[in-house]
Amino acid sequence: MSVAWRLAATCSVWLMLATFASAQGDAPVASRCLAIAQSAPASVPVAYIPAQSGMVRPGAAGSVTIRFVGHSTFLITSPEGVTIATDYSGYAGAGVVPRVVTMNRAHSSHYTDHVDPTIEHVLRGWNPEGGPAKHNISVGDVIIRNVTTDMRGMGGTVPDGNSIFIFEMAQLCIGHLGHLHHVLAPEDLGWIGKLDIVMAPVDGSYTMDQGAMLETLKVLKARLVLPMHYFGQATLGRFLARLGEEFEVEISRSSEIEVSVVTLPQSPKLLVLPGY
Repeated sequence: MSVAWRLAATCSVWLMLATFASAQGDAPVASRCLAIAQSAPASVPVAYIPAQSGMVRPGAAGSVTIRFVGHSTFLITSPEGVTIATDYSGYAGAGVVPRVVTMNRAHSSHYTDHVDPTIEHVLRGWNPEGGPAKHNISVGDVIIRNVTTDMRGMGGTVPDGNSIFIFEMAQLCIGHLGHLHHVLAPEDLGWIGKLDIVMAPVDGSYTMDQGAMLETLKVLKARLVLPMHYFGQATLGRFLARLGEEFEVEISRSSEIEVSVVTLPQSPKLLVLPGY
């Protein structure tokens, strides 16, 4: 990333934080992912967990469990047991009622209007009243926020039609790209911040071109990539063939992984989790 691009991203972060706080009526929940992205580079031992004031939440240490339910739905469980279902269309696994669900509106497979009333937080990636959706909440040991991106629609571009949801827990920054339709702009990258784990749509048609998605992943520099939204092994295989030497590839036999700051891969890795 060029110096000018990085500067533009940094300025955009602070402007958007101020705008968000004004829109919500109070200060946003502090984001460790944004704080790390804007700090000076440093060498940190893999087993060392920093305890910087205001950046590490109580109970943040531990492991996160991620289960691929299918399509673009993952069930994420924090160390304290907070359950989150991404792109929730009504199913998060047999007998599972998550505490938090996120949605996107590209297709009915990414949202539902019929939500179990016992679900505590329903976070839609679009604003039914118009304008961008704005989420920045704390649930147990988790911070959840979103970054909106534009989406293609029947009548052209739909501004702020998609949301990238970011989950901060156990000192990990986890991003779900949703139904991303375009390359991320500097201000998008600045607002997203540092990501350790990315859930990325790799279908190459309904979302964005596979080559563009690969370039997006290279810019995001997450150490663990979980592919989703690929409609079969042939499409997934075409994406894997594009990866080259930048990414290690592993095909898991299990739909579920457990990850922590200590077990996170040291270099970029794409892990394929079989869906239910």
